Amino acid sequence: MGVDYELPNDNRKYILGNSSSSIDELEILQQKEDTHLSRTRRVKAVLYGVGAVGSLIATELLRRKGVEAVGAVDTAEEKVGKDLGDVIGLGRHLGTAVSNDIDSVLSKVDADIVVHATSSFLKDVYSQIVAVIKNGVSVVSTCEELSYPYATDRRSAEEIDRLAKEHGVTVLGAGINPGFLMDTLVIVLTSVCQKINRIEVKRVMNATTRRAPFQKKIGAGLTVGEFEEKMRTKIITGHVGLEQSIMMIADALGWKLGGIQVNAVEPIIADRSTQTQAAKVEPGCVAGLRQTAMGMKRGKPIIVLDFQAYVGATEEYDSITIDGTPAIHEKISPCIHGDIGTVAMIVNSIPKVLNAPPGLVTMKDLPIPSAWTEELEPT
Repeated sequence: MGVDYELPNDNRKYILGNSSSSIDELEILQQKEDTHLSRTRRVKAVLYGVGAVGSLIATELLRRKGVEAVGAVDTAEEKVGKDLGDVIGLGRHLGTAVSNDIDSVLSKVDADIVVHATSSFLKDVYSQIVAVIKNGVSVVSTCEELSYPYATDRRSAEEIDRLAKEHGVTVLGAGINPGFLMDTLVIVLTSVCQKINRIEVKRVMNATTRRAPFQKKIGAGLTVGEFEEKMRTKIITGHVGLEQSIMMIADALGWKLGGIQVNAVEPIIADRSTQTQAAKVEPGCVAGLRQTAMGMKRGKPIIVLDFQAYVGATEEYDSITIDGTPAIHEKISPCIHGDIGTVAMIVNSIPKVLNAPPGLVTMKDLPIPSAWTEELEPT
């Protein structure tokens, strides 16, 4: 169903591009219209997950003129019952206590959106997302596998889509990567190409300046044996989302892949001693990791993603190379900071999620990403 939007004054009208749209679809869109933002009121957001990343998102949301935090949820016992301002280190009380029950919170507040940041994996967030949907509230989530959940569990993805449409809400998984650098930005750059033969994307990060949990996530400071054991037991998982990014790119381009090859995570070995906030990395120990994945067609890789994050990287960059007509060579140096970029992508996606048709959407389904600044109040 094609949907265009007309934004006259404070009213939102939907112009359906498909004349065969059913009455049910029209009713769902009308329900969603009723929850859309006007120029005279702020977005009411509930924060679901106020850990390291969730707290950064909460702090940024509270800084925005167009958003109001009306609730917070987290399962950590030490956070439940405490004021949100204390939990996120704001230095002042907000008058909002952290709960461990999303249903209870959503039954008491008139929320527009739930900003979700609890886990990277679809199996862990599925019930959480469904609970929000059944309360009739849209979701934007940092869950990496939710960025293109069809790559992980098509049945669960289709059920989320069905329920979201039934309840007239929108669900989006977003972030800096997956969600932008290695997929959405790639898709945008292909728009100037007449022909594309191959796409290669590379992200190299110096983990020295990143937060301690991220350094631990990539195994910084471990011996090679310790790294391999923790990878085997899934104590550390490395980056999540390469497969999702490949499938999003292929879907956007209409490419039918023969398969996706996700290679084993490789440790990057330090050649010098480095002290970080999380660990001391000695020569011969693990400085970080490298992960690669390839989208295959006729036995050849046509989409190649290369992710590297390690302590002591001498150059940080995000690069996209498109072998096509014309050839595209894009490089952002230094690379975009992961935490800053993730927070921005989540917050800036809120107006687009609230203005989108009901259902499970991915970044390729939304309008071109853009900033939602203090000066640009939601319409």
